[in-house]
Amino acid sequence: MGSGDQDMKVGETTNIHVTALDGLVNVNSLFTIAVFLGLSLANPGQKSLQRRAGCDASEEAGRQLVLCEVLSFSAFLFSSLIAQGLKLALRRSGRASSRRHRYRLLRAGLVLSAAGSFLGCATLTISMVLLVEIKLGVLSCRGWHSVVAIVALVTLVPIGALAYISTFWHAFFGSKQGDAKSASPLSNS
Repeated sequence: MGSGDQDMKVGETTNIHVTALDGLVNVNSLFTIAVFLGLSLANPGQKSLQRRAGCDASEEAGRQLVLCEVLSFSAFLFSSLIAQGLKLALRRSGRASSRRHRYRLLRAGLVLSAAGSFLGCATLTISMVLLVEIKLGVLSCRGWHSVVAIVALVTLVPIGALAYISTFWHAFFGSKQGDAKSASPLSNS
């Protein structure tokens, strides 16, 4: 394969990686909006829509909600900043001798970015559970609306997060073990 063919393959692979990173940043942005919505909907001392005594969430739930929202925002921002840095690294050209080193850094950055997104999803899910308890009543009261909302959250969000991260990983590293090195835009051939 000639140098021109290899350059074209590298360009195509780089575009796939940049597109995957753009998707990660976009998803993180959407989740960040959810963080701010969650913060705006939580009011101290708020009574739940559950009319039974003892079904209101404690003030501690409100503090935990704010903590989880801030942790979630931090994780999404961390992930997005790492992804933006990776995009810059992918677009940068360099000597062949430094490509292997940059590829290792790129892989480490991808793991950090994916971990940040996953941590952000986990803490956002916890904060949404707390928000449901504040608005609809604590789970121990077994209110139908609270139970359905929380079961949906703790079931669908992890499945979606795992599906997204696995497809992101696949888009970045390719489907075949043997292709991983040759498909890398920074590999040394």
